[in-house]
This record gives sequence, structure tokens and C-alpha cells, in this order.
Amino acid sequence: MAYVKPRNRRIRPPRTSSSADLNSRSICYNCFRPADHCFCDATSPIQNQTSLLILQHQKERSHPFNTARIAHRCFQNSQLITGRNDVLASMKLPLHSDAALLYPSPDAQSLDAISIHERPSQIVLIDGTWHQAKTLLRDIPAIQGLPRYGLSPATPGQYRIRLEPTDTSLSTVEAAVAALKALEPETVGIERALETFHRMIEIQLAHPQAKYDGVPLEHREQITPNIPHALIHDWENIVIAYGESIQCPTGTHVPIYWVAQRMSDSDKSEANVFQRAIIQPSTTPTVQQIEQHLKLTADDFANAVSPTIFAKAWSEFLRPSDTLVVYNHSTLLLLGRIGIPIGPHAVLKSVKLSPTESVGSLEQRLNHHRLPSMKPVAAGRAGERLAGLQAYAKFLRDSVKICRT
Repeated sequence: MAYVKPRNRRIRPPRTSSSADLNSRSICYNCFRPADHCFCDATSPIQNQTSLLILQHQKERSHPFNTARIAHRCFQNSQLITGRNDVLASMKLPLHSDAALLYPSPDAQSLDAISIHERPSQIVLIDGTWHQAKTLLRDIPAIQGLPRYGLSPATPGQYRIRLEPTDTSLSTVEAAVAALKALEPETVGIERALETFHRMIEIQLAHPQAKYDGVPLEHREQITPNIPHALIHDWENIVIAYGESIQCPTGTHVPIYWVAQRMSDSDKSEANVFQRAIIQPSTTPTVQQIEQHLKLTADDFANAVSPTIFAKAWSEFLRPSDTLVVYNHSTLLLLGRIGIPIGPHAVLKSVKLSPTESVGSLEQRLNHHRLPSMKPVAAGRAGERLAGLQAYAKFLRDSVKICRT
């Protein structure tokens, strides 16, 4: 189950020599962490548009690894209500008329797939263990009838100090960030909430006496990098894509050139390469844009197609079993802006092979790992970026193979 914490297994703080020493330790009552490990100064306000209402189980209130508190402190348009099931059930909750519940269930619609007109103005999140979340939903009538939405995490969650029930489970703050990125991609700084989250984790992991379920950290298996499952186990059905965009008169960026390649080792035919120039009303690029920015020629746009024809060609190229791999989430949004539904996908920018690896541009990743780009299969700057993305994807896949040998 995603978006809720698992059973209460966690890294335990080291035991002190006496209870008197423990009781005298200074505590920050904003984050409920020891004062010397307080992360409050790492939180920065984020002006989110979609309201967040976090309903927290009573037992999670003083938990030292409480990510709901991080989300509430970072996102200005949020409320955190904590209480027992019966108390929350009897309250008049501050629900919007179009509120929606972020909860994984068979009837939940993906937030990535809804149109701008369907976006709710408020998202309700449940904060608690797997069992606690189910009982809160069972006991609070006000949220039982809300429409349910889900997320499709492209990579595993990073809550490495509490065990997650599945590889793609997310902590509350990770779920809040993912939901807001899907609902309001134009909002700046949403991912800053994860900086505080990662700081909390790194502080605890760095403690020499910290234990994970009673086992010293140095005796645990090496943390698995958050490489997408499909990249490791379903390479034959990986389609890597890159899209160029242009700004239309309304200020929105729409796709202008799209390239992709299926990474099948068994089929190297040209049928696995896709490239199209796209012309939309009032968005024809100038010769200067074509030659200097896109690194193409006017001839490359001689056979440009409309968004409708492009959507049809793309749907014929992409198979139901394929996983679409991009570097930035914004690339996926280009498809959504011309009405193309987004199916199974993975975003490689969030992949970290080690906890200390910084997240940067594709070029920075290639330079950091000293990876040469592959031979471009498509024209222009898009072809060059696609070749770099292919090299990075293969590097990630091979990294897992090396770790297992």
C-alpha cells in the first residue's frame, strides 16, 4: 500500500547509560526530534495551490520520524489534524466540496491521467501505519465517499529508516510532493520538501549506534538504489523518449519535436525508432529556432504533422506492454498537453545510486559517471539528448547486474 507508513519498524536511537540522561535530553517540540538533530531550520515555505488535509493517527503524533509533520511545515496551504479514530470521526472536518482522497484502491484514478478541469482543489492524505490507515478510513464517514486518486511511483520511496510494505510505497511527505507535482506542475519549489526529508534520514543513518529493527546498520544489506523495476526486469519493453517544446501564445509549452527508441536487445530494426515534428496552430518555429535551438533544418519540418496525427502515430508505436522512460517529469507533461494519456512510465532524474548523489541535469549525470553518449538514432538536439539518456539507462541497468555478481 502506498502513501502510508508500514509497521512500526524503524532505526532506533542508541540507548543511553541511564534513564536520567535520556529524560534530560533536550527535545524540539516542533519536529519532536532531539534538539541537536532538529530539522526545523531546513524547512522552507512552499506556496502550494492545492490544499492538503492530513489526517494523522494518534500514535503517529510524537513519532520522531514523522514525515506528515515535514509536509505540514513545508506546504503553506496544508492542515494537519491528529486524533483517535473516534475523535476524528466525530469532527466536522474542513473538507472542500470537491475534495479527493489519496488512497490506493482498485477504483482509484491516477492523478497523472486527469485533465486540468478535473483537478480537485483539496487532497486528503491519511498518515499512519498500514493497519492504522485502514482503520481511519473505516471509521471516518466523511472521507469514505470521497473520490479516490492514486499515484504511479516511477521509483521506490526513500524512507529507508522504516520498512515499507512494497517497493514503490511512499512516505506521507513523498506522496504529498508527488501529488502536488501532478496537480500543479507550474508551482516552483515543490521538491524542496524532500530536502528536509532526506536530511532527517541522513542524520539518523549516520549515527554510529543506530539500529534498524535491532540490527546494526553496518550488518544490513547494502541499500538498493531506487532504479525503476522495469529498467532491470523488463528491458525488452523499455521505450526511451525525449521531447522538444515551444511556447505558444498562452504561455504554455507544447511539444514541437518528439523522438523515442525501444531498447530491445533482440530487435534492432528501424521500426523501433520514432521521430516526428509536430505543428500546432500558432506555434510554427522560426528558422532561427529550428537551426540554433533544435539543431534541425527546415527540411526536418517539411513533413510535420498535426497533434492529432502525431497522437495516432504515437499510440501505434507504443505497445501496451511498454514502459515509457524519460529523464524529467516535464517531458511527460508535453504528451498530456495534447491529450495523450500517460501509461506506465519511469522518470530517471530521481534515481540515486547512493544517498549522497546529487540530482542534476542529464549532462551532469553523464559527466559524473564518465559515460559517453551512444550514437544518435534521431536528428537534432533531441537525438543527442536521446542518445545520452539511452547511455544513462543502460548504465543504471548494468549497475544492478554488477552489484549482484
